[in-house]
Amino acid sequence: MLNDRIVLFGLHELKGIGWKTIERLVAATSGALSGLLAAEPADLAGFGLKPNIAVAICDNLTEDFIVQRLELYRTKGIAVLTALDANYPPLLKEIAQPPWVLYVRGDARLLSNAAIAMVGTRSPTAYGKKMAYELGKKLADAGVCVASGLARGIDASAHRGALAGAGSTIAVLGCGADSVYPVENASLAIDIIQKGVIVTEYPIGTAIRPGLFPQRNRIISGLSLGTVVVEAAERSGSLITADQALEQSRDVFAVPGPATSPKSSGTLELIRQGAKMVARVEDILEEYPGVARTGGASGRNSAPTGFAGTGDERKLLDLLAAEPVAFDELLVLTGYEFGHLHSVLLNLILKKEIEPLPGSFYTKL
Repeated sequence: MLNDRIVLFGLHELKGIGWKTIERLVAATSGALSGLLAAEPADLAGFGLKPNIAVAICDNLTEDFIVQRLELYRTKGIAVLTALDANYPPLLKEIAQPPWVLYVRGDARLLSNAAIAMVGTRSPTAYGKKMAYELGKKLADAGVCVASGLARGIDASAHRGALAGAGSTIAVLGCGADSVYPVENASLAIDIIQKGVIVTEYPIGTAIRPGLFPQRNRIISGLSLGTVVVEAAERSGSLITADQALEQSRDVFAVPGPATSPKSSGTLELIRQGAKMVARVEDILEEYPGVARTGGASGRNSAPTGFAGTGDERKLLDLLAAEPVAFDELLVLTGYEFGHLHSVLLNLILKKEIEPLPGSFYTKL
């Protein structure tokens, strides 16, 4: 019989079955999804599903269907990672709607590395492309993955910079893993698959449409400690990623540009609203002590750095030694500012010293 994670994959492959339907089934079965293979429509209706959805699942979620879909991904060299897997990216678990399934080409281990997102306009200036490339390279040299969306412009420059560095890069697609959009970045995608990782939540054959890209952006920011906006106009789509980073309690950085440049109006507004200004890579790395490697050590195919043992980290570990503690209680016990506490917790998660639990609780591993 197929296990729960494989059945979750099968559910995700069914057309017309969305995130909330899967959430309801996971909650109703306490994650024991393999029982759905023998369920009747009345059983699923009892979980609160609409009759037509219940019938669709019972008719189509079969062992043969799941095995055929798995084989299709295998032949295309696409790995499947589910929210029930132990190696699911820890930071991504923390967002409001983490993907139930990730489709991966390349080194999936990089998805759990320390990462910084870099986004911006699709039609950058020469200055914007240079800044994205140089910041991407220097982040990679420090052992930090660079996450972006493989779009033309700033995204592509950031990916290329990271590939030129000692570390690597994560490309999050707004389409299936068997497609590349835009087509002009096909050769870049090949380089990323060989030296980094491409990931998407969309099954093979998903048609490219504009509405998928804002959803994609939450994964870019969700995989990352913070998001850097390099160049963005006042209504740039990259500002959506910055908004999502804030909603996820992640850091937002912005690269300043000329006050007269329309392509910098969005980044200058972010700085005015409190985003940290970035002129050099150290402006980013200083926010995450213990995360960056020194000496340009390779971040490719490796886990985050070991426990650095700062005073703030030791204090939190002591508080979590006996039992799980809620985030709000940690705020009171430590006296830390909200952003600082979140940053220290993220560092400890990446160093595999603590684990986030449902309800914003944290426990020591």
